[in-house]
Parts: sequence; structure tokens; C-alpha cells
Amino acid sequence: MIPFNRPPVIEKSFEYMRQAAQEQGKICGDGIFTQKCSAWMEERFQAQKVLLTTSCTHALELAALLCGIQPGDEVIMPSYTFVSTANAFALRGAKIVFADIRPDTMNLDETLVEAAITPKTKAIVPVHYAGVGCEMDAILDIARRYNLLVVEDAAQGVMSTYHGKPLGTIGDLGCYSFHETKNYSMGEGGALVINRPELIERAEILREKGTNRSRFLRGQIDKYTWVDVGSSYLPSELNAAYLYAQLEAADAINEDRLRSWSAYWDALAPLQGEGLLELPYVPEGCRHNAHMFYIKVKDLEQRTKLIQFLKEQEIGTAFHYVPLHSSPAGAGQGRFCGSDRYTSQESERLLRLPMFYGIPKDTFSAVRKLLEDFFD
Repeated sequence: MIPFNRPPVIEKSFEYMRQAAQEQGKICGDGIFTQKCSAWMEERFQAQKVLLTTSCTHALELAALLCGIQPGDEVIMPSYTFVSTANAFALRGAKIVFADIRPDTMNLDETLVEAAITPKTKAIVPVHYAGVGCEMDAILDIARRYNLLVVEDAAQGVMSTYHGKPLGTIGDLGCYSFHETKNYSMGEGGALVINRPELIERAEILREKGTNRSRFLRGQIDKYTWVDVGSSYLPSELNAAYLYAQLEAADAINEDRLRSWSAYWDALAPLQGEGLLELPYVPEGCRHNAHMFYIKVKDLEQRTKLIQFLKEQEIGTAFHYVPLHSSPAGAGQGRFCGSDRYTSQESERLLRLPMFYGIPKDTFSAVRKLLEDFFD
């Protein structure tokens, strides 16, 4: 049995968790390991400020609050994304405007963004699918011309770059995920990357239930109080401790996954050459993090048969998002701008193969052989 995913395990994580509980005597939020994780990302990614959160969903919700989203505002994003991307802004009363994707990267088609802008548009939310960067130069140019905010959904993009810039640090705000399925995991968790200094203080307040407790902990005030709206977005120190060991080993994990990604590519390239399937595309200037390896087959019917075939051979696979605009909530919370030329069609063709840190090296040839058998 080769599972679809297996969360990363670094032995040092358990020692750090023990230290948090026994030596530090602190397992609630914003302790030493939370600070270490944030400081690591700030230094590694040259980010203005990184705040660890309980999930990427909560990082997106914080971003929506910092953008000042109000009922009636519009936010542009791809329909091919996880529900949290839309929910964060819908919760503030925004109307979601879905745009079509590029079939090569599965990312928001930057050439369609401008046509989706109306006087009500407040923000653009590009989603870096599979850790491959969107065309951020074009998106930022549009945003600046129309005075719009850009929130990067970089849930899958930790350690990926776009023309040398880490994903999540390019727009006004960025959001990471450290869910069990991601390259680096704390079980449930995320982070908000703040690239505009004037937003940092309010972000700390919103994250701390609307209080100025962060300033109190730094000794800047003698007591803290309720000063704004907010909620509890602080992860447990145990989660942060588990994550920090992985961040220390981030390069080793990244290199391992990239080797596996390349091994898949080498094994399956002949099948692409025969026209049996399509492999992922990474544009020039984008450096990905091997978050996933997917293939595209002919259509939904063929994909369904392939999933069942691989399941019978004990190979775990998964398709991905059902386009949000086709969902019951999506129809009520948003609208699709233009025609759905690629979003639904490409989503029905895509199949994700097993990918995780330490995946057995014989996986790639085994999957190739099974795919050859299937197509035969």
C-alpha cells in the first residue's frame, strides 16, 4: 500500500514538544516555539512580519479583516481553489467574483482579471496552485492601477519562489498552510505574512481577540484591554514546537520532495510523449516546492476508471477541487465572470499521485508500470 499522503515526522519535534510542556511550562499560544517559527520565516523569506495562526483558513480571515472587506465589496479569485479562499471574504459580506484559470498551471488567468473589475472590487486573491507561482507581475500591475489589495493564497507555496521572491511575500498579504497534507505540518495550522508595515499592529490585535496583549507582552504598555474586533487565532505551543523541527530541516525536506517530483517526471515523460497523459507545467521564473505531482488524463470518465484501477493496486490517489462556482454555496455567494472555458474541464481531468517526504523510491517506477498497464 502506498498512501496518497503521509505527514512529515522529524524526531526532534517530540523533544521540542516535551520542552514546551515540561521545561517552558507553556502550551498555549505565542510562546518560545511560536516566536521561533515566526522568526524563522521572517528571516528565511525576508518578510516584514509573520504571525502563526491556527490554520490557513484563519490567516485568510485575518487578511479579509485587514483589507477592510465590507458587505457589497467584490473580491476576484479563481473558482478552482479550496473553499476557505472564498469563505474568508464571504464571511465579511463580499461577493466573490470567479475568473477562469490557465490550463497549463491551473492558476488564475491573469489576462482575465481586469475584465472582472467593477467599481465594487476591493481585492484580488491569486492562488498558487501546487506551489507554482501565479503571474504576479501582471496581477500586481493591475492591482496598483485600480488601487486594489492583493492577498496571496500561498497555502501550498511554502519554499516556492516567483522570480526569486518567496510566494506569500509579493502581494500586500500572504497566507500559508501547515495542515497535515502540506510540505511542512503542525497538524492544523497556518501563518499570515504581512508585507505592509502599517498593517502589523492591527493584525496583532485582531489575532489576539481584539486586544493589545502583544504590546503588553513586549512591555510597551502596563496592561492590555479590548481595542478592536478580533478572535483567537493563536495555535498551541505544542503545534508550533512540532512545526519548528521541520523548519530547521526545511531544506532537506524540500530537496527530498524535489527529487521525488523529478523522479515522477522522468518515469512518466514517455507516457506524455505518447499522448496518454499530461504532466505539470512550471513557467520560467517559477521555482516550485514539489507540493504535489499530478497528471491529467482525457476526461472525467477515464479519471474515474484510473482512480479505481490504482485503488485496486493499493495506490492512494486523489482528484482535487470541485470548482466553487458550481457548488450550491458558490452560486449564492458569487458569480463567474466570463466563460468557464477551462476551470471545470481541467478540474475533471486532474489526478494527484502519492507525494510525501520520504516516499519509497520504488514508487515512481511502480506507478509508471501500473499506468502503462491501465492504458494498455
